[in-house]
Amino acid sequence: MSVKCPMNTRQLVDEYFIENRTRLLDIAAFLDRLDRSNEDRQADDFRMRAFRQGLRELLSEEPGRIERVQMLLSDRTTELRERLDRKGAFGAYKPEGEAF
Repeated sequence: MSVKCPMNTRQLVDEYFIENRTRLLDIAAFLDRLDRSNEDRQADDFRMRAFRQGLRELLSEEPGRIERVQMLLSDRTTELRERLDRKGAFGAYKPEGEAF
């Protein structure tokens, strides 16, 4: 069951358009920098595969985008690890055995 937003469309756009416009420009700049990078490995990177799939989800007309994007970026494994494999997070799920 979805909860109705207390703001109407006009109020939402008035309140949040500028900050989301900025986010969109940041993403466009990030993708342009990747295009200009020296390496052509971005298609192989698990993070970029998840990122691009997330961008496709954003274009969906179906409600529930946040859940679908969150699941794209989440580690769904339930087994405990003997030890942590890295101190920091990757930001997207890296399948076991996949190289950086």
